[in-house]
Amino acid sequence: MAPTPTTYELQAFVQLVREEGKRLYRDLPWRDTRDPYAIWISEVMLQQTQVPRVLTRWERFMTRFPTVDALSAAASADVLEEWQGMGYNRRALALKRAADICSADYAGALPKTHDELIGLPGIGPSTAAGILAFAYDEPSIYVETNVRAVFIHHFFPESDSVSDKEIRPLVEACCPDSDVRGWYYALLDYGAWLKKEFVNPTRAAKAYTRQSAFEGSRRQKRAWLVRQVMATDGVSSETLLIQLNSHELEEGRDAVDADVFASIMADLQREGFVRLNGDSWRIA
Repeated sequence: MAPTPTTYELQAFVQLVREEGKRLYRDLPWRDTRDPYAIWISEVMLQQTQVPRVLTRWERFMTRFPTVDALSAAASADVLEEWQGMGYNRRALALKRAADICSADYAGALPKTHDELIGLPGIGPSTAAGILAFAYDEPSIYVETNVRAVFIHHFFPESDSVSDKEIRPLVEACCPDSDVRGWYYALLDYGAWLKKEFVNPTRAAKAYTRQSAFEGSRRQKRAWLVRQVMATDGVSSETLLIQLNSHELEEGRDAVDADVFASIMADLQREGFVRLNGDSWRIA
């Protein structure tokens, strides 16, 4: 059952988070801007990638694609190329598709309302809330892994499978009318610290899933195939399967069945990563 803290308990909690946020503040480059586009890119990068990795890639991505229109004008292959090493390549294609919509329908800017934002590819409620909070200082219900960690640690210490439905009313009740940026930065930094200092509180979250091993997985083979197609001017299925299995055997893994290979390529084609031009695979 979700807790019902008193006003005094919520005020004490907010004060604690603010104090811990000052102590633990992380000076990250995307916190030095209010550009909605730059913040959007950071939010998408941070969805499934650790901060140290994003620190090595965000500024480089922004240099190559500094605006919505620049990202829209880029070829999908160039966006995928820049995304390599970040994982979950779907995010890169979703960024490109959303940029195309913003360039065509919003004069090269991101829309400013929650409903319009979540209508864009790859932008869910959390990403939309992050853009509104960090770009416009607008009160929003921003729930992501570090925010979950703080609320679960303080309000659900003995619970399991805590849902976002239970967390969201508490997040909403604590969100201030001003300095929303500072409030959520404090939550993020305090949450990151809690996950290091204690047994990760988010393991009690219903949304928590332990990431499966990457090496040897279907995800690993997908990523390898995308990179291989990207490195060529066109490659046949036969050659690509031979190359994949040579790589797998070198890594001490079993060869990939032809049907499994075909299903992976079909998925990549359906998702917009690759296209079949005659007998040759190319980046879409």
